[in-house]
Amino acid sequence: MVKLLRVVDRGALHKPVICLIYAANRNNRPCWACRYKGATNRGSYRARGAFLDGLMNLRNIAIIAHVDHGKTTLIDVLLKQSGAFRENQRTEDRMMDSNDLERERGITILAKVTSLVWKDTCINIVDTPGHADFGGEVERILNMVDGAVILVDASEGPMPQTKFVLSKALKLGLEPIVAINKIDKPNQRAEEVLDEVFDLFAVLDADEEQLDFPVLYGSAKQGWMSLDPEQPAEPSMAPLFDVVLERVAPPHAEEGSFRMLATTIQSNPFLGRILTGRIVAGKAIPNMAVKALSRDGKVVEQGRISKVLAFRGLDRQPIDVGEAGDIVSIAGLQTATVADTICAPDISEPLHAQPIDPPTLSMTFRVNNGPLSGTEGDKVQSRVIRERLMSEAEGNVALKVEDSAEPDAFVVSGRGELQLAILIENMRREGFELCVGRPRVVFQQDEVGNTLEPIEEVIIDVDEEFSGAVVQKLSERKADLIEMRPSGGDRTRLLFHAPTRGLIGYQSELLSDTRGTAIFNRLFHGYAPYKGEIPSRNTGVLISNSNGESVAYALFNLEDRGPMLIGASVKVYEGMIIGEHTRGNDLDVNPIKGKQLTNTRASGKDEAVKLTTPIKLSLEGALSYIADDELVEVTPKSIRLRKAILDPNDRKKASRVKKTAA
Repeated sequence: MVKLLRVVDRGALHKPVICLIYAANRNNRPCWACRYKGATNRGSYRARGAFLDGLMNLRNIAIIAHVDHGKTTLIDVLLKQSGAFRENQRTEDRMMDSNDLERERGITILAKVTSLVWKDTCINIVDTPGHADFGGEVERILNMVDGAVILVDASEGPMPQTKFVLSKALKLGLEPIVAINKIDKPNQRAEEVLDEVFDLFAVLDADEEQLDFPVLYGSAKQGWMSLDPEQPAEPSMAPLFDVVLERVAPPHAEEGSFRMLATTIQSNPFLGRILTGRIVAGKAIPNMAVKALSRDGKVVEQGRISKVLAFRGLDRQPIDVGEAGDIVSIAGLQTATVADTICAPDISEPLHAQPIDPPTLSMTFRVNNGPLSGTEGDKVQSRVIRERLMSEAEGNVALKVEDSAEPDAFVVSGRGELQLAILIENMRREGFELCVGRPRVVFQQDEVGNTLEPIEEVIIDVDEEFSGAVVQKLSERKADLIEMRPSGGDRTRLLFHAPTRGLIGYQSELLSDTRGTAIFNRLFHGYAPYKGEIPSRNTGVLISNSNGESVAYALFNLEDRGPMLIGASVKVYEGMIIGEHTRGNDLDVNPIKGKQLTNTRASGKDEAVKLTTPIKLSLEGALSYIADDELVEVTPKSIRLRKAILDPNDRKKASRVKKTAA
């Protein structure tokens, strides 16, 4: 028996979607659009999945979205409204962003798990990163959940990372719940955004069940979600909780002995290495004998579980038994890492680990061999730097570390500039000193030997008056304009396919061209044939030819040569970059030359020197500014630019050799 309930108009698809109920195999379940728009004969919905004893009251979900669409704020509100805290308990904003860098930058870098209880059901919630550079975290996390809430900004709509995380969720067979957030914005366009989301599902080949997604509207900042765009009289997240309980299936447990895929890794000074993942089968019990299997089935190590920890609010608490289907952390193993299978001794086959997209960008990390080496940090040896990089690669499968052909140098490859800059920033805060080279893209070869380079999908929202300048600049960087359309409020949305090489250092130039009004987003798209040479920086640099401290008098007399990167009383050395030359060549200058003292006094001779404020480059700005023969020297206290070869005579010899070879 087939019963037609309603036709949902999806004009963006150019044809209506007819909602049918198949009584025989769908248990009289209408689509979500019909259920919550007043359709009759709503029927009952029985959650799919295995109904196992002890698992009826457990759900595992992930919150996924583009950067700055409100994931962490939403989790804050869910925790507060679920009763995870006392009424008088003091809490902070963005509680899940516990890392200092996350709080400073306002982004989520590391995926984190929390847990809450709603209507006698324990809900494990995973907060995932929103930036494309940390996509490896999202891919791993989605393997241990049964559902996902995809958050979309009511003004911006689906963005590049929205497409990325949604595609990963759909490939794993998850049926996402769509929550349109920030509906309190004055320029919100919720209905248009819903059509764009539906189009995105269709483009990503979502099946019928996935297209039948529930939709909620709300504002995480104001603390409410609703099935209707209008704000309810009593703001609450109850509708979102209820949809999760009804829509997301309880976790499915497989038969057999204990098995768990390690998804994230952390280090604890008391417990050692802590591995987090979802128990696929069996139980995890303290003091139980286990072993770790690598992806290819080799035994990594054997040991015993010292602690089993479960998530309770923002804390991890020891438990006596970890049940199948639950997300837990275990301690006791010394070598096992992310993507390894932790299992009982009788298991020989590892669990399938989702393949991770390859890195697209690499940097060379070198020992700091400058004159100021060791004066600001205590970790300068190549051995210590190598151990730190290898430790990072263990817990971050999207990162690759290799020894370089150069002595005391290592090649680190990742998803993008931000991911590598975060690693460098963490290392400098830990006391490391190192030098980092210019980012380089990772090329590939096709079957016939042609060079392929990574291409990124770039979306730029910009005021209409600046769109021409943006198109021109990106065209010079070998980008192809794919789409250009209005995005509301006299703004234009530009979609490009641009080579990764052309985007290095472009964001600061974009903000300058658009007076800081442009919104820039990028996402790895694929590999394409090499697009040819791209013009690099067209200015030279001012290089110190002396060691000492910079003097205001000398810098004042050098200002007509170009803008300065340092101020007065700054330690400088031979080969250090102190400013930008207005011409295309490099120029050696003396920034420590003082004023000659005489016994002659004349009008104007003793006026105070007033220096123009120097340009202060951030770490990301410095990495994108340097040329191929330059380095960024990073210490706990300073970020300096320098030439790779400090001696001017050696630089000239190397330049002549390079020209001869060319």
